[in-house]
Amino acid sequence: MVNINYKTWLSALKIIPGGNMLISKRPPDSLIKKYPIYFSKCDGSYIWDLNGKKYLDMFLMGVGTNILGYNNKEVNRAVQKVVKTGNISSLNSIEDLKLAKELVKINNWADMVKFARTGGEANTIAVRIARAYSKKDLIAFCGYHGWHDWYLSANLSNKKNLDTHLFPNLRSSGVPKNLKNTSIAFNFNDSDGLRKIIKKFKNKISAIKLEIQRSKPPSIKFIKTIKDIQKKQKILIIVDECTSGFRETFGGLYKKFNIRPDIVIFGKSLGNGYPITAIIGKKKVMKFAEKSFISSTFWTDRIGTSAALETLKIMKKKKELDQNFQSREKNKKRMEKDSQIKQYTDRSDRIRCYAKI
Repeated sequence: MVNINYKTWLSALKIIPGGNMLISKRPPDSLIKKYPIYFSKCDGSYIWDLNGKKYLDMFLMGVGTNILGYNNKEVNRAVQKVVKTGNISSLNSIEDLKLAKELVKINNWADMVKFARTGGEANTIAVRIARAYSKKDLIAFCGYHGWHDWYLSANLSNKKNLDTHLFPNLRSSGVPKNLKNTSIAFNFNDSDGLRKIIKKFKNKISAIKLEIQRSKPPSIKFIKTIKDIQKKQKILIIVDECTSGFRETFGGLYKKFNIRPDIVIFGKSLGNGYPITAIIGKKKVMKFAEKSFISSTFWTDRIGTSAALETLKIMKKKKELDQNFQSREKNKKRMEKDSQIKQYTDRSDRIRCYAKI
């Protein structure tokens, strides 16, 4: 069979720089002629390529976007409803307020919310707000935070500075040279490296920005260092949860490690595949978004916010079911110790099956 995927890719390379829009979806060179580069449909955990071949997706479902699986019927219904009645107009949508309230309820330390549609945008908004609030320019960060100038400027002083932050060899052509040393990279879990940066750029750092976890969890020492700097140096903490949010906790993974951020960014899984990102934070910080021009027409579209509201509703239900299941499992073990009836085991098993999404 002719690999239509490969032939299509060759055509794309002629008219689309790089062939596509996301580096993570570019086919590996060693498998390029056999790789299922394009999808024709997707459902549940499966993808079909242009040849009609079916694959089990083991890559975090849409690079981390589809936490409830592809083509989720409940989320789709919520989106179809607003498509039928109009997804955008010259007026504002009530879904913005509804989603903002829901996110503040889930993260009850936060007071205010801004929305965007991509992770790179949301990270850049968070950086702008932090700089406006602190009146300082420098951002110390670890992890991957998108493609914008503030992030790639870390490579202006050394083109390998970002090599240990997910993607090596990121090019910074087109990034203004005068942004050099406005973003300083340090390695994840490197407490000593972070303290050296704080000491070197004392009173000049606006925020410490990090992914709370990617391939490995933060060490106890690293968490302690972050908290210590936040308290003593009065430096803002921005946690990027575009990738980690809602995977292990209902909200951010920062909850698991007992970090108290000033700003948190959510994306990817928030809309189960529909574009939506959120920047949430404390009022004293977030109010500074009003002192800088941050605005975009398509941030007012209500497809993403409607998808997010339904996704959160489903995830909340699953969380309650999981808690119920865990509680029943504990009770079941106690009962098993006392040689109690098997009927309870059957009931617990049904709850476990129902809790699966």
